[in-house]
Amino acid sequence: MDRKALLCRSILEQPQVTQRELAQTLNVSLGTVNGLIKECTDQGQISTDGGHYHLTEQGLAYLEPFRVDGAVIMAAGFGSRFVPLTFETPKGLLEVFGERMIERQIRQLHEAGVHNITIVVGYLKEKFEYLIDRYGVELLYNPEYTSRNNISTVYHARKIMAGKNMYLLSSDHWMRENIFHAYECGSWYSSVYKKGETSEWCFTYNKKGKVLDVTNGGRDAWVMYGPVYLSADFLADFLPMVERYYHAPGTEQFYWEHVYMEMLNGDAWKRLAQDESIRSRKVPELYVNFQPEDMVYEFENLEELRCFDKKYQDQSDNEALELISKVFQVPESEIRNIRCVKAGMTNQSFLFRVHDKSYICRIPGPGTGLLINRREEAESLRAVAPLNISEKVVYFDKETGYKIAEYYEGARNSDPQSKEDVSRCMELLRQLHGSGVKVNHSFDIRERITFYENLCRNHGEIPFEDYSQVRKQMNELMDNLDRLNRPKKFAHVDSVADNFLFLPDGELKLIDLEYAGMCDQLIDISMCAIYSYYNDEQVDWLIREYLQREPSEEEQTVIYSYVALGGFLWSLWAVYKSFIGQEFGEYTIIMYRYAKRYYRKIFQKK
Repeated sequence: MDRKALLCRSILEQPQVTQRELAQTLNVSLGTVNGLIKECTDQGQISTDGGHYHLTEQGLAYLEPFRVDGAVIMAAGFGSRFVPLTFETPKGLLEVFGERMIERQIRQLHEAGVHNITIVVGYLKEKFEYLIDRYGVELLYNPEYTSRNNISTVYHARKIMAGKNMYLLSSDHWMRENIFHAYECGSWYSSVYKKGETSEWCFTYNKKGKVLDVTNGGRDAWVMYGPVYLSADFLADFLPMVERYYHAPGTEQFYWEHVYMEMLNGDAWKRLAQDESIRSRKVPELYVNFQPEDMVYEFENLEELRCFDKKYQDQSDNEALELISKVFQVPESEIRNIRCVKAGMTNQSFLFRVHDKSYICRIPGPGTGLLINRREEAESLRAVAPLNISEKVVYFDKETGYKIAEYYEGARNSDPQSKEDVSRCMELLRQLHGSGVKVNHSFDIRERITFYENLCRNHGEIPFEDYSQVRKQMNELMDNLDRLNRPKKFAHVDSVADNFLFLPDGELKLIDLEYAGMCDQLIDISMCAIYSYYNDEQVDWLIREYLQREPSEEEQTVIYSYVALGGFLWSLWAVYKSFIGQEFGEYTIIMYRYAKRYYRKIFQKK
């Protein structure tokens, strides 16, 4: 940390500053301040007038290398600990005391004279677009925001940061007062004091505040917390290491701070042992920027935000929380322990507690109103309720698809690779199929294939090169099934392993009846097989396990046909989802391969 530059900056920002105040700002003795003032006066960098200090042209020239060039604000992540608010709004765009957190930071940067601001976006990136016009910021897209931690954000922003003095900020930081400056006199990491045990990253530092080590967790410590400033000199040594870490295996979930921590403790040289070029690379200096209590905040979850801004206790303006409040007749402040559930392929869900009981709230995903008939789903839920094999639904809106159900603490999903689990699941399917449940709607796979095909064509060309040929083959399979004229009974249709729940007491539940309806019940076996990515041998085992015997020729043909048709249907579903911005990786190809392979198996058998 350059103390002379810090002295010059302090005088520039506050000409009437006293020596005692300078000593406090610089964290040095009055004697040291006297010496610095004398040195700067002798070199013509400051002058004195009536007991006040003034920065001269020479002083401004001395400060120029310390001028802040810009800021990078990391805003790509989802913010899972703030669900359901972040289902609709990125974390950094949440308001605190009526002001969006990211806008507060931009405003504070502008007040300090920093206008070159880049926001790295990912999740709900379009929500940030208005900031370009309002504040003149730039947006940089991080395509890896779902698969990698913020090391990828720094990696993608490296060219923007290289050779410059830059703030590195997170969109969800909140500073009570403006701690930014036009000039910074050394690289620093904002820090607050945590009394007692803490899981935060804790600093070890020398008398000058230079960071010597960082440990994960500690007690009664100054911790990494809030904004960061990195000089051009720091970045010259650090960014090449970020590049190497980014490409090193096993670093996908690293924060950028992991890189610096391992540079400090020597683990970087072990991790990158094959890279001889790093041996001569020095560890850049970083200083602790000690912040007073209640100055800097990083909100960890919705509960913390509620404690800070009372608005979020009972007026969150969030549709899901308002609904829960109405259903349970409680204020929003009594909706506790909100946790994110891994996003499904169709919906978003979160857990919560009310009256000391856990529930799960399902929020239909974008466009699901077009894809799923919620009135039919409601009918299916009512029909199976007497069987006591499905979830206990507390609330269901047949217009919007919002659903609240009891949550089974300690439950686990079925493991499709466990024969014991799958045997139990097949037993439950037999129970459902033999129950005599009837509804007034059907699941018609021909209609669904045509429906998704039209959706795809309305958005673009279906990308499979041999689609027309495979479509004819699927028509052939459906024509054969129609000729068999098999009876229609109630089937789940979406018999994926995640929809089978093993409760702690051993009871098994079958949940989520979005696609359920009257059709050939053997479709459930086919769907279970393809959702589990089963190979041919596993598919045949599953058939025998469900039937408890060898299949007849007709049964095998029917199940194979639905494996092919199910694969074809869900490949179209995934193509459509990709058109509207939702990607499911290799799922599309895997499903399409089932269509082609099982068509061939049927006709090879014949």
